[in-house]
Amino acid sequence: MPSNTTASSPKKKKGRRGRLLVIVLVLALLGGIGYGGYWGVDAVRASFPQTTGEIDIPGLEGRVEVKRDDYGVPQIYADSDADLFRAQGFVQAQDRFWEMDVRRHMTAGRLSEMFGSGQVKTDAFLRTLGWRKVAQEEFKTQLSKDTKAYLTAYADGVNAYLKGKEGKELSVEYAALALTNDYKPEAWTEVDSVAWLKAMAWDLRGNMQDEIDRALMESRLDTPQINQLYPAYRHGTNKPIMSNGAVDESEGVFDPKADPSDNKRDGDNNEGSGSQLGNGNGSGNTESGSDSGQGGTGEGSGLVGNSGPGDGFTGGTDAADAVEGVNTQLAGIAESLDGIPALLGPNGDGIGSNSWVVSGRLTTTGKPLLANDPHLAPQLPSLWYQMGLHCRKLSSTCTFDTAGFTFSGMPGVIIGHNQDIAWGLTNLGADVTDLYLEKVSGDSYVTDTKQDREEKLTIRREVIKVAGGKPRTITVRETKRGPLISDRSTELENVGVQAPVDDEAPDRATGYGVSLQWTALRPGKSMDAVFALNRAKDFRTFRAAAKNFEVPSQNLIYADKTGKIGYQAPGLIPVRAKGDGTRPAPGWDPAYYWKKDPVPFEEMPYEEDPERGYIVTANQAVIDESYPHLLTKDWGYGARSQRINQMIEQKIKDGGKISTEDMRTMQMDNRSEIASLLNPILIKLDIKDPNVREAQKLLEGWDYSQEPDSAAAAYFNAVWRNILKLAFGNKLPKELRAEGDCLSVAPAGATGPDDRIEPVIECGERDGDSAQPDGGDRWFEVVQSIYKDEDNPWWTSPASRTDKATKTRDELFARAMEDARWELTAELGKDMDTWNWGRLHQLTLKNQTLGKEGPGLLQHLLNRGPWNLGGGEATVNATGWNAASGYEVVWVPSMRMVVNVGDWDKSRWINLTGASGHAYSAHYTDQTDKWAKGELLDWSFTEKAVEENTVDTLTLVPSEESEAPDSAEAPDSAEAPDSAETTESQQ
Repeated sequence: MPSNTTASSPKKKKGRRGRLLVIVLVLALLGGIGYGGYWGVDAVRASFPQTTGEIDIPGLEGRVEVKRDDYGVPQIYADSDADLFRAQGFVQAQDRFWEMDVRRHMTAGRLSEMFGSGQVKTDAFLRTLGWRKVAQEEFKTQLSKDTKAYLTAYADGVNAYLKGKEGKELSVEYAALALTNDYKPEAWTEVDSVAWLKAMAWDLRGNMQDEIDRALMESRLDTPQINQLYPAYRHGTNKPIMSNGAVDESEGVFDPKADPSDNKRDGDNNEGSGSQLGNGNGSGNTESGSDSGQGGTGEGSGLVGNSGPGDGFTGGTDAADAVEGVNTQLAGIAESLDGIPALLGPNGDGIGSNSWVVSGRLTTTGKPLLANDPHLAPQLPSLWYQMGLHCRKLSSTCTFDTAGFTFSGMPGVIIGHNQDIAWGLTNLGADVTDLYLEKVSGDSYVTDTKQDREEKLTIRREVIKVAGGKPRTITVRETKRGPLISDRSTELENVGVQAPVDDEAPDRATGYGVSLQWTALRPGKSMDAVFALNRAKDFRTFRAAAKNFEVPSQNLIYADKTGKIGYQAPGLIPVRAKGDGTRPAPGWDPAYYWKKDPVPFEEMPYEEDPERGYIVTANQAVIDESYPHLLTKDWGYGARSQRINQMIEQKIKDGGKISTEDMRTMQMDNRSEIASLLNPILIKLDIKDPNVREAQKLLEGWDYSQEPDSAAAAYFNAVWRNILKLAFGNKLPKELRAEGDCLSVAPAGATGPDDRIEPVIECGERDGDSAQPDGGDRWFEVVQSIYKDEDNPWWTSPASRTDKATKTRDELFARAMEDARWELTAELGKDMDTWNWGRLHQLTLKNQTLGKEGPGLLQHLLNRGPWNLGGGEATVNATGWNAASGYEVVWVPSMRMVVNVGDWDKSRWINLTGASGHAYSAHYTDQTDKWAKGELLDWSFTEKAVEENTVDTLTLVPSEESEAPDSAEAPDSAEAPDSAETTESQQ
């Protein structure tokens, strides 16, 4: 058997010679400053996978073929399910094991074992959440026998790859890590795969950041102003996913054809449920419950003085001091959240996706067309891995014939199609997390003040191993609702000391704790759902699979080769007896606890073959406000979904039929909806400064398309950014503004000029990716609600050293146009002929660990870019940027696909990067240029098409060997990792 050799087809040799030259040049540079021969070409190429010939794999039942195309995308052919998933594990480890290894250490709270003491705080918080612990319980008690078998086969395949390898044989990152660390990867386990779903759920957790931000705003804004910055969803104009549907209470089922007026709202709606924790001014806000609560990254154990925000309890402390105290603690939570790895992207407006499906009666193919493009953080390698899993002959022991986008480290296909159906996903955005203030005393906490009832905390201690340092021991405390996340941050020691509460609240003593209740901390069956989706044959079996897709809650769209299209909203959705999930809740009041049972799946919205002939999901509301169960109060506002609906409807109105190319073109639509609203005002302003007037002329005749070469798009987006800053950003507290954004402001608590208080310099504290105002579609709604009111108070802004104060909309807009002109002069030069949007709006792909925090030369080795992009925030081509911090691309369509249902080989797809995670592999970023241009690759599915496009074939053959890899001992897959030492729990 050849050892780690890779044959090159004639198609590849020219490209590989060019890449090899780049490697030699880069490594010569590295060698010239001290790395020497260690960083030779061999160190980079040693980990490149073998893609031809034969490899013996222990445990295989038969021969397996791995056929890779010219982009390195593998299609696997086997005769049993076990062999398919064993091969999937092996192949993904070949291309992506560093990514997989880092990911499993993150989900287990073990990053310190790889990267040292700088990750202890992050590990402590992740251990407190207990993702690994929940995943272990899922594997033990929830998953089906078949699912467990697939997970075991997958782990066996990964471990077959690991056997005998270490350091540079695994990847250049391991070679770099070896310079400072003796870390060696241990064997893969089934739980490593299951835990990845918890990381997905965390990044898609819903409106927790909005909850924190609302409370933080209370130090600067009053309740009506805050409400203006969170406008209600406009159901009348921004179409929900579904236009019909109601719950049939007599049958306990959702009827997709019923008139929405048939819905009966009751206690489950959580309307008008009483005041909650918050601004301390007795405003009696009726929103309550809590949406989410994630605490931060701080080492510590057993802290009691921790609390969360509130809204309307009015006892005991001066209001201004109380708000300042609460905000200090919330800022600590927000800062801590920024320190947790966001594998999918910044939590907020950017976490979303587009998907839509069109019935065959409206398409040129006569069969449905289905498009999907999830909007996530740009990563290198991409989060997605393209792959096909094919049984040579479907039977009772070989049941899969599917292809699509997978996650490295997890068996199965997440988004794609099989021989009968296609499906796509977007984030539903359901509110599945709540924060609770907890009165903690010793090892007990109050559960009911009226009944004078307490319960014991559950307590466990865990040991965090640290590369190059001593182990750290932390104490994790849990209520029956969830972990005390406030224990994890030294910044939260005084949380709750000043939290405003009513007279029925327990004595605060040294403060309140903050616990998190979250559906993902309940063991579930989401892994079962993945495999069931992969094998679904029709809409009935598709819905049956969706029933177990509990977390994260997603919008599932559907099409099949018979012509049917459909939609299902699955997920574990809590039912609150009191509260609506927008504010933290009192843990000592049972009225705010979740009910035992979630929203029944049978009552969740779905539709089948709607009369309109298409279904669009882009994170907008699922159904109108008459639906009897609370899904969330913080939907995406529908800018993207409205635009997709408009494009489909216009095509139909014009009498045309929608083609595969039309679907691709829609995915690349760059139109700025906010520009269409504001540009007519901007071009009419009387601008005196000739330099600003020159820039203003760029906007005349602009069609609102944000192409990379558009100077108008560059200038408008700079104006938009400065409008937001002047009208809103400068009025927000420092905890929401971007780091380095410094202003001269009156201190918090000052009520007017009579206070005679000197202004202070106050600098923003929020990470740029999550700072406000971010410019997303919520801010579109805010501005749309006031832009016709020329004297609205939001248009006021104080004088600066060079500018007069503004009192009207036109004065503020003119000042924003001037500021934008000089900002772009500094960024792009004085000559406007050289301006374009792409130069401002750039994508740089960064390796997710060493590419961000490693030595500069290593970053140069691992990272790629920049690319000049079109598109923008809340645009269908959602290359998102945060207006509070700059124009850099912070989330992207992480892949794109258009499925030609029934004629599968005419489907098309593209990944953000490439199949490989190995720097300087031919497939490291070989799809990125085409992705940036909006191009798609052919997607072969049938055996004939796959064979025609195969460049390399690797055969995996059975071996009698069965030992675990000698690089490490495999921990028991059902137990905690040995670095997470756990003591007896107290109940």
